[in-house]
Formats: sequence, C-alpha cells, structure tokens
Amino acid sequence: MKTEQGRISVEDGHQIWYRRIGNGGIPLLMLHGGPGAGHDYLEPLDHLAANRPVVFYDQLGCGQSDQPDDRTLWRIERFVAEVDTVRQALGLEQIHLLGQSWGGWLAIEYMLTAPKGVVSLILSSTSAGIPQFVAEANRLKSELPPAVTATMQRYEAAGDYRHPEYVEASQEFYRRHVCRLVEWPEPLLRTMANVADNPVYETMNGPNEFTVIGNLKDWDRTDRLSEITVPTLITVGRYDELTPACAETLHQGISNAQMVVFEESSHLAHFEEPEKYLQTVADFMAKVEREKD
Repeated sequence: MKTEQGRISVEDGHQIWYRRIGNGGIPLLMLHGGPGAGHDYLEPLDHLAANRPVVFYDQLGCGQSDQPDDRTLWRIERFVAEVDTVRQALGLEQIHLLGQSWGGWLAIEYMLTAPKGVVSLILSSTSAGIPQFVAEANRLKSELPPAVTATMQRYEAAGDYRHPEYVEASQEFYRRHVCRLVEWPEPLLRTMANVADNPVYETMNGPNEFTVIGNLKDWDRTDRLSEITVPTLITVGRYDELTPACAETLHQGISNAQMVVFEESSHLAHFEEPEKYLQTVADFMAKVEREKD
C-alpha cells in the first residue's frame, strides 16, 4: 500500500510530521486526542486506507513534530489554523474529517470556521464542551469504590496530582473509562508516554483526564452545533469518560447526525471493538459518498 511521510512547515516557523497511507477516494484526515497525545494510538485506523488515503499528523508540540518551549502557542485557535495548513500542504481539497477526544473539540472548532471541502465529520468519543465533560467525569468518579474516590479527593484538594497514591487511584478511573482492555496495546502506551509531562496537555487540559483546569476549561460550543451541516457520525463507548450523555448533546445539536454506541467499549472503541468500529466508520464514509454523487 502506498505510504509517504514527511514534514510540513507551519506559520510559526516550526515543522509538524505527517504520514499518508493508501490512495484513491476522498481522503480521511485524522485529528488525534490529547491535547499533546500524538497520532500513535490511532494507528489501527490504517485499515481504513483500503479504499482511500488516510492522513495522520502529530500536532505541534507532540510526537514526531517539533516541540517548542513556548506555552503561548498552546491555544485552540493555532491548532485550528494548523488543520488548514496541513490540508493546503498536502492538497486535501476534499476530506472526511475524524476527530477523536480532544481531536473532536478541535474538529468542531474547525467546522465553525465554515471550511470548504469537508464532505463528512466523524466525532469519536468527544463532547460539545468542557463543562458537560467535567460534570460527567465527576459523576463517574463518584461511582468508583469509596476508598478510591476518597483518595482522589484528598490529593486533589491539596493540589498534589503526582503523589503515588493519587496516581494509583486514578488508574481505576482509566481502567474503567479510558481503555477496558486488560493489556493496553503498544500504540496506546506510546501515546500515554507522549502525554506524560507534556506542556501542551498541561497548558490546555490540566494534570489528568478528569481535572480540566487549563485554558480549555470554559470551551463550549453547544449553542453553535446547529452551524455544522455536513453529514456527521457520532461514536461513543458505553463506559466512555466522554459519556453517552455527551454524545447525545452532539446528536441533538447537529441536525444531519447519527449516533452509534459501542456497548463493550470505553474511550477507545477502535481498540476495544476494532472490527465493529472500523466497519461503522467505513460504511458511513461510503454512504456519504454514494449520496453525494
């Protein structure tokens, strides 16, 4: 299968890494999570390249892209501009756009700029805003074993997010609501290593998945979802940290949307139910293209 990779210069003088696999058909452009995670954990979506190019890139500040020591860069607006830079550099006039987790927030923000050539949108394990996500995460935390919840609350009150007892308690949340596999796949472990102590993640999100105190904490586009008019697929795991309630808000707000819940999955259905996830996304893109023609 045809594969190419390289680097793209972005407007602030840095370079980002990309990989394009496959040919023919309308390309699928991937927006990875984090912020700061890198593309690694999305590698299973290579399989979607059977009928089209699939394009991955590491957003500035993570993975194989440049990692400048400048926290003023870590704003959603510059990552939105970066999407356009990637499209222009790679000649992606028409695309399907897939955003997973933070990548979904980025995709929503990008769609609100009314970009041309986006034929469909796939929002995977994401939400319309941070406030609902935080509220749902707090609910999920309250349902953890009481001793775990108490430990987390104690160290959060002290602002000590690195204490070994807090880190261990947090793992219970991750095992239930991020990835429910007993052994985490190697690409996911690479991504977790990318995020560890990553200034992009710390600046925009905060110390962990459910403590959002960075500059994204007030981001909310619930009242603008009706501006998104392209065919949209919303996917969510039954046990997702970005819960089915978050997905339903997206479903209700985007008029041309359908929603699929993966019953055995949490936040990473492409690992937890890979065949069903890949088939769902592939069928959706094929249907959009048939109806477009």
